[in-house]
Amino acid sequence: MDRAEPSAGATPAAIAPELSAALGRRADESGFLRFDRFMEVALYGDRVGYYAGPAPPFGPEGDFYTAPRVSPLFGRTIAAHLATLREELGKERPFSIVELGAGDGTLADSILASLPEGDRGGLEYILVERSPTLARLALERASHAADGRDVSVRLAPSLGEIGPFRGAVVANEVLDAQPARRLRWTGSGYEELGVRLEGDRLVADVRSDAGPIPGPALPSTREPGQIVEISPMAEALVRETADHLVQGVALFLDYGLEEPALLRGHPGGTLAAVRGHRFVDAPLSRPGATDLSTFVNFTRVREVARRAGLEERAFRPQAEALGDWGFPRWLEEAQGRAPSAEERVRLQLAAKNLLFGFERFRVLELATPPGLADEPRPT
Repeated sequence: MDRAEPSAGATPAAIAPELSAALGRRADESGFLRFDRFMEVALYGDRVGYYAGPAPPFGPEGDFYTAPRVSPLFGRTIAAHLATLREELGKERPFSIVELGAGDGTLADSILASLPEGDRGGLEYILVERSPTLARLALERASHAADGRDVSVRLAPSLGEIGPFRGAVVANEVLDAQPARRLRWTGSGYEELGVRLEGDRLVADVRSDAGPIPGPALPSTREPGQIVEISPMAEALVRETADHLVQGVALFLDYGLEEPALLRGHPGGTLAAVRGHRFVDAPLSRPGATDLSTFVNFTRVREVARRAGLEERAFRPQAEALGDWGFPRWLEEAQGRAPSAEERVRLQLAAKNLLFGFERFRVLELATPPGLADEPRPT
């Protein structure tokens, strides 16, 4: 989902006892939680987090759309690119497609259904999804798509649990949903933005000293009041990819910007809260029932990937990547098979939405160094 300009309103919110207890366990002695720790519980907390809910958050009955739901041609195009990558590595050898944040399996369904028949032997599709509800749906949908084909499908709790593998990582709208720290420059240092529990209410709070910030250096030129968002978990996910992908490519498709553009265009940060396909002015108003996300800082992500030993094959707008991977061809073929003029119009409208409705999306394509042996690298 492409995000409009968000708001970081701080309206106090009453919260349920179970969520309050979960947040309290993560707070420090004064009751303060860094924003990434709050976001972790609000999105992924067991039984209380947004993604732990009983129903998928996607589609018309949910809170937002993702590209795989806009058009199956999104997955069809990625499948074509994965087939090309497998050709590069040698089709006679095992090849794993690891989808991070598999959601309800919509993308896996379209990728598996679109892989050429000759490319399915020795293929494994691994779904990594933190939400138990979504993981069950993803496995059911992907297994159905693979039925009768020479493809194995399985779940994994995390990328790290898979061990060394050869193939491709696909991560669509995953980095933006990783918990993020929110830091505000005072003119002499960074203060840490977060939340505080006051009885049964949640309020915005700040800690005067953010302390050491791991990873790439923060920007050196800042105006007082500038908010910088970083996601240690998103950066760790990139490093984990480098640790376990022995030979192959990783595709990160997400909305975000380079750091200078983020600072210039979003001095108040990019935190967005979405519910019912609408942006919520007060992100703290209904924790656990509202999607929270921040723009990906691609400058940091690219630097983390470089330090981890991955090589950058491409970094470009999503529409450009889809075009290079054959999207016009797959659209033309789909329109040629359409049973009616009305269906052809629907295909065209979906394609337009996919190419122009996700204008802030970028594709970062990373690869292991050429000639790497099929052995795990030392960590």
